[in-house]
Amino acid sequence: MSDGASRQLEMNLDAPAADEASVDPFTQELIGQLKTVFDPEIPVDIYELGLIYKIDVADNRDVSIDMTLTAPACPVAGEMPGWVKEAVARVPGVGEVTVNMVFDPPWTPERMSEAARLELNMF
Repeated sequence: MSDGASRQLEMNLDAPAADEASVDPFTQELIGQLKTVFDPEIPVDIYELGLIYKIDVADNRDVSIDMTLTAPACPVAGEMPGWVKEAVARVPGVGEVTVNMVFDPPWTPERMSEAARLELNMF
């Protein structure tokens, strides 16, 4: 990431995914691409599942994403960061994409959006 200013969307780790309407159009495009990535075992995208903890966009449009998994032993743990990187790289004008896997704080079902909970019948 550059040393200059950046835009950052940091999700409230105690609440579901951020409201997309409150972010700039470029970040909305990033979120749109993140929603194309699914955990193969769960029929909900990783954004709505609450697996994206932070999206940081530098002035040069380099993107750094902090994400987690539903469980550290997830069978696609080695593959999913690559899927996220490929999806975000499809956004026109995006620079270098870095995906950081984090496990602190651990993911919990409370991180899911209302839409994800409805899809999974978790109400």
